[in-house]
Amino acid sequence: MTTTTDVQTKLRIGTAPDSWGVWFPEHPSQIPWDRFLDEVEKAGYEWLELGPFGYLPTDPHQLEDELGKRNLKLSAGTVFTGLHKGDDQWKRAWDQALDVAGLASKLGAEHLVVIPDLWRSDATNEVLEARTLTPELWDKLGKGHDKLGKALLEEFGVKQEFHTHADSHVGTYQETERFLEVTDPQFTNLCLDTGHFAYYGGDNVRLVEAYPERIGYLHLKQVDSDLRFTVLKNDIPFGEAVAMGVMVEPPQGVPELAPIIEAVAKIDPEIFGIVEQDMFPVASIDLPLGIATRTREHIFATSPYARIH
Repeated sequence: MTTTTDVQTKLRIGTAPDSWGVWFPEHPSQIPWDRFLDEVEKAGYEWLELGPFGYLPTDPHQLEDELGKRNLKLSAGTVFTGLHKGDDQWKRAWDQALDVAGLASKLGAEHLVVIPDLWRSDATNEVLEARTLTPELWDKLGKGHDKLGKALLEEFGVKQEFHTHADSHVGTYQETERFLEVTDPQFTNLCLDTGHFAYYGGDNVRLVEAYPERIGYLHLKQVDSDLRFTVLKNDIPFGEAVAMGVMVEPPQGVPELAPIIEAVAKIDPEIFGIVEQDMFPVASIDLPLGIATRTREHIFATSPYARIH
């Protein structure tokens, strides 16, 4: 007799270069890519994301070999877009997609995580745009992402998963609802990042239950429940907030991950739950392995709806 926590109803749990403090294709403070892959295997994960394009090998045969000898598999790639800004942004988005989705799909990945441009730079803290979108810009944003999602499906068989994000135009509960209203579920759904959503006070389980058909992918992380309010009150840029430690190792922050994993697993057990902990810069390259290992152990100890394979 099977139960609701049989393997067929459990979410696939993986990790990403972000949990090792990797934000760029190359940076002197980042862990070498081969050591990263070794440590992903050592931490007990089987699934991982591609991370910034160019960090891991971009030759599909080399990458397939490197993943294969460590029993690792690819869940998704990532691109960055500003499709509300105008028609000229299409080429930028599609050029990235050709590289990232082109590579990821060759290794069996069926998802592309799409991160919107921030209104305030996470590198320089410069304010680049207004914090909120006009109705006209919301319309451009929605149409642009539907166009991208349709092209990804037709060209690569890859699903677009839009990532709500701190310091972006889609971060709060209401902004996320607005984004869902202006997009088509055939082509555009959510990569629900639990920590980024909670950063602005969003209730992850409420969103999952309200829009179950729009949840296509998960990033699992926690935010410091006290520090986030200091950050917001003092208008501290997201990049600085990360350096201050606003994203924390579970179970030290919010939201609690097990109820979210359970809610999403009941919708579709094939959805990925990718563990991330935004860390940049990293004080020591020896730090992430322990955090990644303990986080995986915490998730599996607290949620019967989590699985590796």
